[in-house]
Amino acid sequence: MSRTALLVTHTGRRRSTEHARAVAADLIAAGFEVRVVAEEADDLDLPGVVPVTGLEAAEGAEIVFALGGDGTFLRAAELARPAKAPLLGINLGKVGFLAEAEINDLDVAVRDVVGRNYTVDERLTLDVTAEFDGGPTIESWALNEISVEKGERAQMLELLVDVDGRPLSRYGCDGVVCATPTGSTAYAFSGGGPVVWPEVEALLLVPISAHALFSRPLVTAPTSTFSITVDPFTTLAVLCCDGRRVFDLPPGARVTVRRGALPVRIVRLRARPFTDRLVAKFGLPVQGWRGSRR
Repeated sequence: MSRTALLVTHTGRRRSTEHARAVAADLIAAGFEVRVVAEEADDLDLPGVVPVTGLEAAEGAEIVFALGGDGTFLRAAELARPAKAPLLGINLGKVGFLAEAEINDLDVAVRDVVGRNYTVDERLTLDVTAEFDGGPTIESWALNEISVEKGERAQMLELLVDVDGRPLSRYGCDGVVCATPTGSTAYAFSGGGPVVWPEVEALLLVPISAHALFSRPLVTAPTSTFSITVDPFTTLAVLCCDGRRVFDLPPGARVTVRRGALPVRIVRLRARPFTDRLVAKFGLPVQGWRGSRR
């Protein structure tokens, strides 16, 4: 029976392209049909790959490889999620928090995939809709976070936030971030939000630079719904999903965020505590500046 893999990489970087060629060649040698995004096919310049387009690119694929940084991983997630295909991240970037393996593990990772020596975790996602007079309803999703932010740098944004149909607070702010546990180490983290272990099912809400007496980050149930209303007399706003899908929001727009209908399935090659990943990726001072007293 034929096996299929989709390869997504950052072809703008020579190093990424070289590694992608090596992975594709190894998979083809192992009997895989290797698909690549059509726009990347010329840069990869590898015989035997199958160029694909559209959101159906991963349909029927056994696995999706994302070779690059977190941006490449999020781009690959757009293709893997609707196909319910497992997604394996190989970090060729800097932090690469979403990736499962580093570049030094590339050969081992490919062998594990060929031998089916991996497990799959399901990560909670977010679905979002935005409604406003005079415009079509916007629908999108995110793995990391959905943010409503000011569209003009010099102007403060006025937002009313509801949780589960009840008004919570009105913020004069730069915006609000709604995040998943996966995204708790991304934008929400830089806004002062807590780090949440991926196994925890919860939603996060983090105000950005809010002028308010109460502007603490919130952690709610995974069944919660956030509604964010842009004040009718405030400035323009933007809706941003994972830093990739951006939509303009006029004053008066209402944004609703809830748990996503589809998770993202992420490949795990080894059982590794999240604490170890946190220490390694953030370079946390386990010894402390005074050293260990043990």
